[in-house]
Amino acid sequence: QVQLVESGGGSVQAGGSLRLSCTASGLTYRDNCMVWFREQPGKEREAVAAMNRGTGTIRYATSVKDRFTISHGTKNTVWLQMNSLEPGDTAVYYCATPGLGNDCYSGSWYQGRYINYWGQGTQVSVSS
Repeated sequence: QVQLVESGGGSVQAGGSLRLSCTASGLTYRDNCMVWFREQPGKEREAVAAMNRGTGTIRYATSVKDRFTISHGTKNTVWLQMNSLEPGDTAVYYCATPGLGNDCYSGSWYQGRYINYWGQGTQVSVSS
């Protein structure tokens, strides 16, 4: 059974930083595309970053590039380091994966319809 558990959310002032963590179990972590999504009130869920540890593929949404960094830690953990946070980054952040042993393809990594497994989400709040 695949499980994704996020942690590290919280409240911060604009310009501050947070690091989110996602620990995966029940799948071969290094073979899978791990994706961070966020969901803001009234908006569709948006993919912000993705990585495949095995291939080294990394993807970012334009809105977060140069501010957010996705990386892998130890023991099936993927991090999302968020710097220069803005009030517009306020959202529930989810760790997710298709879980099919595939790479983060340029044409599909950001599409929620390919996701089969979601974490429970962690709230990030950025005040001005």
